[in-house]
Amino acid sequence: MLSAETIAEIAAELAEADRTHSVIPRITARYPEATVEDSYAIQGMWRDSQIAAGRRLVGRKIGLTSKAMQQATGISEPDYGVMFDDTVYESGAEIPVDHFSNVRIEVELAFVLKHPLEGPDCTLDDALAAIDYAVPALEVLNSHIELEGRTIVDTISDNAAYGAMVLGTEHRRPDEIDLRWVPGVLSRNGEIEETGVAAGVLGHPATGVAWLANKFHQHGARLEAGEIILAGSFTRPMWVSRGDEVLCDYGPMGTIACRFV
Repeated sequence: MLSAETIAEIAAELAEADRTHSVIPRITARYPEATVEDSYAIQGMWRDSQIAAGRRLVGRKIGLTSKAMQQATGISEPDYGVMFDDTVYESGAEIPVDHFSNVRIEVELAFVLKHPLEGPDCTLDDALAAIDYAVPALEVLNSHIELEGRTIVDTISDNAAYGAMVLGTEHRRPDEIDLRWVPGVLSRNGEIEETGVAAGVLGHPATGVAWLANKFHQHGARLEAGEIILAGSFTRPMWVSRGDEVLCDYGPMGTIACRFV
């Protein structure tokens, strides 16, 4: 495992890369001995530095929720990161592309909790009972670490590649709609690029919420009421550039639009 000094140095590098919208060399190329535990320690130190600087934590993102992505990264479970208040956009927003690096879009559902959720034996039913409502969301991926050769250790260290999210306006309680069959049809500049269905996220998009509550219990923490949980993508990432207009159709849960400027 990495020393505390090395973890602090990498966290500071990532904070500077976030501030300057730049990219640093792969952590695993420089420290091949780095473990997943190290990567969460790096992320945690970066998170604490951001909170100390005045940013407000509003929720968590879950990634690697599909079998295909887990196999591609050599990891057998999802990963997670944090989301701050200044990374949340509304549908129709103009998003500055220069605020991010390696910009891509994923199609997801987000959940807002009405009750705290705590492991160690949290089930899908427990998660559904704790959820106030689901809302469609687009995740903007943001990588401050060079992509070629990147491993799960690099991704987790870099806040699980989270950059921002764009929230829709349609809210649905879990008992109002079968969330497994919410569709996503993602278009860029009027052309359909990706399609998917929410069941592609661990069989049910809220399964990851239960997984995260159980994961947090291992560290003596829980998910709190009011937190937004971004549950994982059910499409492949789509690259975007300045000038691109993005539209995603979620069927009965409406649409999300945004433009990169």
